[in-house]
Amino acid sequence: MQLLGRSDRVDLPKLGLYDLHAKVDTGAYTCCLHCSKAEVVNGQLEFILLDEEHPEFTGMKFVFRKFKQREIRNSFGESELRYIIKTTIKIFDRRIRAEFSLSNRGSLKFPVLLGRKILRNRFLIDVTKKDLYFQSKQTGT
Repeated sequence: MQLLGRSDRVDLPKLGLYDLHAKVDTGAYTCCLHCSKAEVVNGQLEFILLDEEHPEFTGMKFVFRKFKQREIRNSFGESELRYIIKTTIKIFDRRIRAEFSLSNRGSLKFPVLLGRKILRNRFLIDVTKKDLYFQSKQTGT
């Protein structure tokens, strides 16, 4: 199993997003992605990721024909109805097809939250470390 720290930078290649700050949260079941605007138009989910304050913000609109909605309990214990998409996340040499709930994380430090569903049986978490994948990309190891 690959070692992962308490936070890192991850890639979402199908969305054209790279080196996004991600928090590892073993208390969360699913992954979450910061979305500033989302709506269903003609049966398709249209959304904009990140927000204008974020350095990687492009303003690009994404359109998904396949999506779900699900009640998800946030960190305050409140349930909220969120849109769910599937996309590929790249961490180290792994490309993982994962579900992401879309939520406004603008007030939070990390635009991506990695839940235990994609961590299980893939990564060991060492909370004393961070940016292990990002550092490996910088050094080419």
